[in-house]
Amino acid sequence: MNDDPRGGTPAGSSALLGPADVRRMAEQLGVRPTKKLGQNFVHDANTVRRIVGAADLRPDDVVVEVGPGLGSLTLALLPACQRVLAVEIDPVLADRLPRTVADRAPELRDRLTVLHEDALRVTGDQLAGATALVANLPYNVAVPVVLHLLAEVPTLRTALVMVQAEVAERLAAGPGSRVYGVPSVKAAWYADVRRAGTIPRGVFWPVPNVDSGLVALHRRDSPTGVDRDAVFRVVDAAFAQRRKTLRAALAGWAGSAARAERILLAADVPPATRGEQLPVDGFVRIARAERILLAAEVG
Repeated sequence: MNDDPRGGTPAGSSALLGPADVRRMAEQLGVRPTKKLGQNFVHDANTVRRIVGAADLRPDDVVVEVGPGLGSLTLALLPACQRVLAVEIDPVLADRLPRTVADRAPELRDRLTVLHEDALRVTGDQLAGATALVANLPYNVAVPVVLHLLAEVPTLRTALVMVQAEVAERLAAGPGSRVYGVPSVKAAWYADVRRAGTIPRGVFWPVPNVDSGLVALHRRDSPTGVDRDAVFRVVDAAFAQRRKTLRAALAGWAGSAARAERILLAADVPPATRGEQLPVDGFVRIARAERILLAAEVG
């Protein structure tokens, strides 16, 4: 665990929540985990320690945690970083989290800021200065949340998120994989993405009916000279009709199949290529080629 640069005392294992603590707190608060909010609370101290270790945090990191719930992961994060910005949509849980930290790790309570917000609506201003994302993400919004935060918070340099195993595969998939698709390409626009391990079902309450996995993302320079939204429109069109060649799949986006072919050839992409075969830089070349062709047509 990282040394505290300010001389604070890290929270010990006794501060972390166990199965009995999680159930007792939920009962006290009248909280019943809901599928709508994707709530599955981690109750295993070894798992949260493993997640924090895998996140490779620095003492000066400002960490965004989405969906802190009852605080299992929050309590493990606080000793390892400068500050935690916890984004919680549930008002009962958002109100309780500061009290939980004050009770179990009072020396660390000043490091916590709770934002009662929807993670899909939280703004970069609210998360200004954040450098890392570490979260057990609600399964039903995991990909949109990751992409939203990468777009909104350019200072995020790393992320380690726990998601449904199937989603982890999609995020980290490379070209040619059967699960390579829109999430894979859009995540690759922002970061290098890799699988970082699996999480057993038994560490959650309630126990989910799906497996979970960890995904690590490390920010890299995004392509320049082309608009991100323009590239993402190409990606969406390419995978909307996954089995079609790009010449056919991009016909609607380009205005016709013939125009799509001209753009693809200008981008040095064979028209018979399928979207699942193309890395993110290929989609970038297509968007650039379309912009050049449009300028020539207008001129």
